[in-house]
Amino acid sequence: MSATPRQRRALTLGLIAWAALAVLQPLWHGWLAPPDKAVFGIVVLATVPLLLPALALRQPRRALLIAGMLALFYFCHGIADAWSAPQVRALALTEVLLCLGLIFALGAGVQRRSRG
Repeated sequence: MSATPRQRRALTLGLIAWAALAVLQPLWHGWLAPPDKAVFGIVVLATVPLLLPALALRQPRRALLIAGMLALFYFCHGIADAWSAPQVRALALTEVLLCLGLIFALGAGVQRRSRG
């Protein structure tokens, strides 16, 4: 069964949001607003989980599903940082928006089966 144009567009947007989220983490924690200690460890801890779905890139829908499940944790992180750390609020809200884009792309790419 081939994907519809809507599904291909949702898949592309989801993959872009996932890639942007993976790029945001090292930029945020390593350069734009680095923590006082253990910068390398935090960058690795924040980035490596987002790279794991790349192991499933032969099946982009599966990779996007895995990234979407991981995005729920990053969504929570972004909300917590936006609420508690005003100095990184813009970065945290960017993280939240990317997570929402990724999750909504997953929902938009679902094809409903007819009952019959």
